[in-house]
Amino acid sequence: MPLVAHTELPTFGRLRQEGGTVLPSDYALHQDIRALHIGLLNMMPDAALAATERQFFRLVGESNQIAQFYMHPFTLPQLPRGPGGQSHVERFYEDFEDIKEEGLDALIITGANVSHPDLAMEPFWEPLAEVVDWAWHNVTSTLCSCLATHAVMQARYGERRRHRGSKLWGVFDHRVVDRGHPLVAGVNTRFNVPHSRFNDVSREQFERHGLRVLVESPRAGAHLAVSADGFRVVFFQGHPEYDSISLLKEYKREVRRFVNGEREEFPPPPENYLSLQAAAILEEHRERVQQALERRAPAPELPEALLVEQLDNTWHDSALAVVNNWIGNVYQLTGARRRTPFREGIDPEDPLDWNR
Repeated sequence: MPLVAHTELPTFGRLRQEGGTVLPSDYALHQDIRALHIGLLNMMPDAALAATERQFFRLVGESNQIAQFYMHPFTLPQLPRGPGGQSHVERFYEDFEDIKEEGLDALIITGANVSHPDLAMEPFWEPLAEVVDWAWHNVTSTLCSCLATHAVMQARYGERRRHRGSKLWGVFDHRVVDRGHPLVAGVNTRFNVPHSRFNDVSREQFERHGLRVLVESPRAGAHLAVSADGFRVVFFQGHPEYDSISLLKEYKREVRRFVNGEREEFPPPPENYLSLQAAAILEEHRERVQQALERRAPAPELPEALLVEQLDNTWHDSALAVVNNWIGNVYQLTGARRRTPFREGIDPEDPLDWNR
């Protein structure tokens, strides 16, 4: 069912242009369809702020659950923002104190850029811990993406992520290893997931605390896991929300960093992402960039227009199936716990077992 454009957030307009169904708020008010209120704690930097909104809004909006979705984006003031990003947040994002007052049915927490090896040294650590703790007691389920997974594993379970030695970057084959869990019902038993990270939480670290690993990869490790009750927290280590061009945009940023002297080596292309023709185009571009730098001439721009049509998305359908299952279970479990008032909190001893 559709998203409801209850604010002037530009993401709603972009999704309409893509062909998505987005209801105006006055139309939605006259429909006898249950509403789900889903928070999005967007911790991404300015360059990816709006794109991350669209990616997660799109996954939620394409769900086939019989509900209208109200999305509530917010962020943490401790995250550094430029003038553009700060203006976007101030104009379109909600305040966490207001969200706590009104309540949520579910919460999504995105990844973030970090600058310290120990996440507890990041300026957003304490406020993020506050959000996670509030959600544990007041939100039916929280979905954590990438860095958020690592942060929750450290804050709640004392498990620190481990550096892989090199960056895991590309699209990797995964397999469902626990087929009995409702999160993976109807999902292909093998599917791809994009990853972009230097660090890892292992299957052993998840299982040490009774967490269930549902999907993993021989190359990328555990991707999808759930808390011991099977529901309260859902962990992604990859980026199933990514657009087809997300890794290409990241590659472009890394090339720019090389040109600006911010990294020593020219970046390798993401693994298992490019067709043979696209790989050849990137190799030719690499040679042209390096030749230009040797001549101290301006580096040529990445030929994105030649590459976009060469990119295949081999992960979105499976990502949508998992998110649809997640929202479906939120929908079922919140039926007896409507937001009147939700802020009184969920009983932390309530097992909320998906397998009951």
